[in-house]
Amino acid sequence: MMSVRKWMFAGALLLAAGLSSLGFAQKPGLKFNPDKKFKIVQFTDLHVKWQDPRSDIAFERMNQVLDDEKPDLVIFTGDIIYSKPALENMRNVLKKVSDRKIPFSIVFGNHDNEQGATKEELLKVAESLPYSLTADEVPEISGVGNYALTVRSSDGKKDAFVLYCIDSNTYSTIKGVKGYDYIKRDQIDWYCKKSAEFTRNNGGEPVPSLAFFHIALPEFNQAASDENAQLYGIRREKACAPALNSGLFTAIKENGDVMGIFVGHDHDDDYAVCWYDVLLAYGRFTGGPTEYIHIPNGARVIELNEGARTFKTWIRTKAGVEQLTTYPDSFVKE
Repeated sequence: MMSVRKWMFAGALLLAAGLSSLGFAQKPGLKFNPDKKFKIVQFTDLHVKWQDPRSDIAFERMNQVLDDEKPDLVIFTGDIIYSKPALENMRNVLKKVSDRKIPFSIVFGNHDNEQGATKEELLKVAESLPYSLTADEVPEISGVGNYALTVRSSDGKKDAFVLYCIDSNTYSTIKGVKGYDYIKRDQIDWYCKKSAEFTRNNGGEPVPSLAFFHIALPEFNQAASDENAQLYGIRREKACAPALNSGLFTAIKENGDVMGIFVGHDHDDDYAVCWYDVLLAYGRFTGGPTEYIHIPNGARVIELNEGARTFKTWIRTKAGVEQLTTYPDSFVKE
C-alpha cells in the first residue's frame, strides 16, 4: 500500500506535469558555459503579419541565425507583431524559439499593443510558453515587462552577469511634447535598486550587466554625431529617441554596472558606438517587407565573457558575419 508521503509526492509530480503541459513549466536557469562564454541573439522589429507571405523572410532569418549561432538566450527587443490576431500571432512567433528549447525573453515595442491586445495580455502569452524568461517583476511601476535576468557563474556559485529588460513605453503623453515616450523615473529607480542589491551581494563590486529595450535613448544621437567616437555599422537614419531625457544613462554611469545598451526601433540602423565607456548598439532589423527596410535582415549576436568586463558582438545575416567588434577595445579611437 502506498504511504501518504508517496501519494503526496506522486501528486506533486502529476501537478508539475500538468502545469508544464499548460505552458507553466519551471523557468530555465541561465549559466555560463564551461568555457566561460555565454551567447545572446537579439531579434528586433520582426513586424510579423499573421499568415502574410512577406513575413516568411523574417522566420527564415530567425531559423538561419539560430542554426548558425546556437545561442544560450534569445532576446526580442520589441515590435514583434504587426497585425491581428495579436495573441495567436505573438504565440506563433515566440514558438519558433520555444520549440527549439532555447530560453528567451521579450520587451515590448511601440507597435505590439496596437494589434488588438494589451501588453498585459501579450505578456501572459510570452510567460506561458516553455523556456520563456519573460516577466513583469514590478507591475506597480510604469511599463509592462520590467525585469532582471541573472546569468550564474560556470560553477553555479554566484550571479556573474545581469541582463536588464526594460519597457521603453510607447508615445509621449505630455501635452506639447511630441514623439516617443521615455523610460519613467520609477523604472529608473527600480533599476538603481536592483543594481545596488546586486552590487551589495557581490562584495561591493558592480556585477557586469547589459540593458535591453526598444527605443533608443537621446544619447544615441549624441554619440553617433560625435567626431571623436568610433562607430561601427550602418547609420542611415537619426535615432527616433524621446524628446525628453529622463536620466537613465546618467543612472547607469553612476551605478557602474551596465557595459552596453541594446535597442531596435530604427530599422535602417545597426551601428554600435561608445559613449562615456558604455556601448550603445542597435540590433539588426529581423523582419520582412511588412515595414520599411533598406538593409538585409538579420540579428545581433553578443558573446559574454565570465569574470571580465568585456564582450564580443557582431551582426549575423544570410551572407554571414559582419561588424565583429570587441568591447571596449574596438571602440578606443587611436
